[in-house]
Amino acid sequence: ERNNSGGNHTPLWFHHIMKAVVTFLLLLFVATHAEHRGRPYVRDKVCQEFKTMGKDDFRTMTLIMNSRKFSNATFEEISHLVHEIVSLAETCCADGVDPSCYDAGSSALSTKSCSPNSPFPAHPEIAACCLHQGLERKLCLAALEHPPRQLPLYVEPSNEELCQEFKKDPKDFADRFLHKYVSSYSQAPLPVLFSSTRNFLSMVSTCCISPSPTVCFLKEKLQRKTLSLLTLMSNRACSRLAGYGKDKMKFSYLTMLAQKIPTASFEDLSPLAEDAAEVFSQCCDSVAEDCIQQKLSEHTTKVCTTLSDKDKRFADCCAGKNIMQNYFCISALQPAVAPKLPELQKPTNKQLCDSNGALHTRSRYMFELARRYTNVPDVFLGKLYDASENVIRECCSAKDASTCLDSKRQQVGAEMPAFLEKANQLCGQYTELNFLDFKKRLRDSIRQTQPDASPELLAQLTDQRADFASTCCPANSPPLYCAAQVTAELANTCKQRSCMLV
Repeated sequence: ERNNSGGNHTPLWFHHIMKAVVTFLLLLFVATHAEHRGRPYVRDKVCQEFKTMGKDDFRTMTLIMNSRKFSNATFEEISHLVHEIVSLAETCCADGVDPSCYDAGSSALSTKSCSPNSPFPAHPEIAACCLHQGLERKLCLAALEHPPRQLPLYVEPSNEELCQEFKKDPKDFADRFLHKYVSSYSQAPLPVLFSSTRNFLSMVSTCCISPSPTVCFLKEKLQRKTLSLLTLMSNRACSRLAGYGKDKMKFSYLTMLAQKIPTASFEDLSPLAEDAAEVFSQCCDSVAEDCIQQKLSEHTTKVCTTLSDKDKRFADCCAGKNIMQNYFCISALQPAVAPKLPELQKPTNKQLCDSNGALHTRSRYMFELARRYTNVPDVFLGKLYDASENVIRECCSAKDASTCLDSKRQQVGAEMPAFLEKANQLCGQYTELNFLDFKKRLRDSIRQTQPDASPELLAQLTDQRADFASTCCPANSPPLYCAAQVTAELANTCKQRSCMLV
């Protein structure tokens, strides 16, 4: 029943769990109509899945779903919640139990959630939910969730550490792994999370009892490479979609491609960016088991067909037989050296306020910026994208749109070149140098701008800037976290109090 490669063979447990996931995702909707259809409907659906899956798989699914939903909760908080949900199903889904058992048990669960010493995941809006009573309170509590982690916490231990923890208590090991891994990659599509976690636990249980664990792990990790990378990449992409929305996701992908292949035209890259945004908008929340693999494979084929003849690096990536590996190869390409291009033509006021063409005009302009500043990650360019959106919203509805736009252009025009040059230099050096040389270059640069800084302050500023670069310069940086970091950086360096880019 193992599926090491993430290929076509799908074990039975996967079908059972994915069927249950669909049910769980529908339960809140169903509960909303419970008063019309009868509350037993909710109980019957849960009990049907509990009996179909069995207690162990039902518990695993509940642990995964709640670790994903409450990604900032502790393992102990998730464990308490899972225990209560499974106990409720086990007690109230038994044959011959009074039908009121489930409703009474879920009411007791919501009451426990509202107690001052609740052992369940904390949330700032719980108090507001607890002002309600009955079904309204349950629905309010059920809708709560944590924002996704910006920086994944999961770091895979060594093979020896894995086996040591596994042999100590296999069940506890599995639970803790599921909690940490799922909460770290909570934005990855559910089918990917289920496949990746089940595959990993199967690998550990096999290799830790193998006569040659090292050889076993080497073989198994090689086989799960595609699935492991798919989890990582889809989590990043879906985090971007959740944080950006579909239009800005398209912009993000467009700038990424423009920086990897700045000699390509807007007409070549824009449809590919639109296609990528469509793939993730369809698959990030889908429970179809092969959605992300199938759609990304189709998208990669389009990228390779369009760009292989235009750039050797893309051609090399596209030469592989594993199409998902080809996608990962393209994603990992470093920014290219910016070519010499003619002076950038800024869009006219009429183009910016054209209700039909403003988004296209803005995307083309940002594309031109990206191919001229290839080392500026999209999280930095995203500040310009947001600033332009705010300006268009404010000025194009004003009585004198042209005067408003001209004024804003003047202010942004004074700030943007310095902003782009600074970001391009910082991230260019981070990409080109090894980390120690990069920190030395940073320290020398800071010493020049702050010659009176003490050794302690110099070291502190160097570490802060290096941490910022290592987190936010890579193309797949966490979008919301880095957007906040860029805003803070701008607020510290902006000469005007009302900096347009902040």
